[in-house]
Amino acid sequence: MRGGTLSPPVTPPPPSLRARLKNAGILFKQLPGTFRLFWQASPRGAVVLGLLTLVAAVLPAGIAWVGKLIVDTVVAAAQGDTTAHTRVLGLVATEFALMVGSAVVDRGLTLTRDLLRAHLGNLLNERILQKALELELKHFEDSDTYDKMQNARREANARPLSLVMQAFSIVRNVITLSTYAVLLVSLSPWSVLVLLAASIPAFIAEARLAAEGFRLYSWRAPEGRKLNYLEWILTRDSTVKEVKLFGLGPLVLGRYRTLFQKFFAEDRALARKRMAWGLGLGLLSLAAFYGCYLFVASRAAAGNISVGDMVLYLSVFRQGQAAFQGILTSVGSMYEDALFMSNLFAYLDIPTVGETPRVLPALSPPRGPGNAIELRDVSFRYAGKDAWALRNVSLTLKPGQKLALVGENGAGKSTLVKLLLRMYEPTEGKVLYGGVDTAAMDVGDLRGRFGAVFQDFVRYQFNVAENIGLGHVAALEDRPRIHRAAEQGGANTVIETLPGQYDTMLGGWFEKGQELSSGQWQKLAVSRAFMRDDAEVLILDEPTASIDAEAEHALFERFQALAADRIAIVISHRFSTVRMADQIAVLHNGTVQELGSHDELMALDGRYAHLFRLQARGYQ
Repeated sequence: MRGGTLSPPVTPPPPSLRARLKNAGILFKQLPGTFRLFWQASPRGAVVLGLLTLVAAVLPAGIAWVGKLIVDTVVAAAQGDTTAHTRVLGLVATEFALMVGSAVVDRGLTLTRDLLRAHLGNLLNERILQKALELELKHFEDSDTYDKMQNARREANARPLSLVMQAFSIVRNVITLSTYAVLLVSLSPWSVLVLLAASIPAFIAEARLAAEGFRLYSWRAPEGRKLNYLEWILTRDSTVKEVKLFGLGPLVLGRYRTLFQKFFAEDRALARKRMAWGLGLGLLSLAAFYGCYLFVASRAAAGNISVGDMVLYLSVFRQGQAAFQGILTSVGSMYEDALFMSNLFAYLDIPTVGETPRVLPALSPPRGPGNAIELRDVSFRYAGKDAWALRNVSLTLKPGQKLALVGENGAGKSTLVKLLLRMYEPTEGKVLYGGVDTAAMDVGDLRGRFGAVFQDFVRYQFNVAENIGLGHVAALEDRPRIHRAAEQGGANTVIETLPGQYDTMLGGWFEKGQELSSGQWQKLAVSRAFMRDDAEVLILDEPTASIDAEAEHALFERFQALAADRIAIVISHRFSTVRMADQIAVLHNGTVQELGSHDELMALDGRYAHLFRLQARGYQ
């Protein structure tokens, strides 16, 4: 990709625990933004989730207390208490009701979470796609920005909801733990400290492994893109011919397998580390539990506490230990989720042209074909590159004038067009449209004055009418206009042979799609450019690369008639096309080396004349 580097999208987590915790504090600043998204996705769902979480938090302590009362009442009945039997039945019924309530609340939480996942995932996908619409060409050609986008898209459906759910889980466990602590303190205050001490190592390990997992999945983004690309080579119709012809399958599949095995080895190492830490810390927690179990059982055997107290203590300690570890685990998971959310917000915060404040107000020259284009000492260099793509280019294009751009690949022809369309801003110099600096114009207004067909035109997997009509979205349903554009672009003869004509689905991605030849696709792309019959400037970038000579001649006759009073810019390697232009600019190493008409440049006997004769000899 041009203008980017394959650097990791994030900084690796700091090595020390103190630095990691400090970094975690910064990353938890992602919480407010995440909760705003959560609320925007479904305010009602957020309220329901909060209420259900609160109920779910207090139910366990109530169930544990009723269980203690049942045991003590059963013991009393065994010792001859005649009223205990009736009380047992009532207590069992109470516990049953609490358990039913707990089951209903848990199911409600599951349902609410699933619905929120859909709402939040859809909201974030829309935000990501909306941001993609706001990004400029330079962002898509920058690998670091592309990695941010891919990381954001990959985690959009899981991480935001996970972060919110972990936060609610912490609230739930804190409330539950608080109720447990009240019960534990009355029996043995020091057991609360044991409960805390036995769980802290699990938190440290979880936070460390979460950071390693984030670094692993984020740093492999460029290689993950390569893995997707290798898969794309083996599965797309546009590449299968060369794969078959050159026998590329084993080579590409081998590289895919090697990269996958590398990913698997990294995942396996992390999984083994998680297992080792989990097992060790699990045994530590188990030892703490059974130490307290021995202490409580000894007190119960000595008659210092009732059997119900012992059952309550053990139940509360075990569940309290799980609740505390749940809090610490949730904090570690939130740390990892927050790291991924930082990727999402970094992507959404990428500044774009529409968001960048400008000193000059948005200006618009009058509509109509009377606006000239002027490039004043324009130079441009892609980000991260030392060489100039364009250097000190000065050109003036008047209404009705046809300019052809010629030169070797990489001479700067397409870059010049990108600057005219404000896909990029000049590094130096100015581009004026109707006397107004394009940097001060509204981007949408500027681009709405152009009609263009690019060399790498898109083959939309839509029907024929939409493939043409997309050149002017406001007229997508205007069939007469689409028919005129098809005739002007030479696509009408292709369309007449299709089974559904303008309603024929094109491409091979969807059911009943009709595939076309490269030349037929190109005629549709040219017709798409002609949809803007009110365009002030027409740009054709290699418009005849895939069509025959007769169709090329017919196309340019129509093109000249359509662009009679407009500016037209043609990029072509075919000199039979180029010689029709009023002026020809010969670009070499980013500079305008020659400028003039065909006859003038032939008389100059310079680079253009050499290239023209060289190509002409190929037809003799």
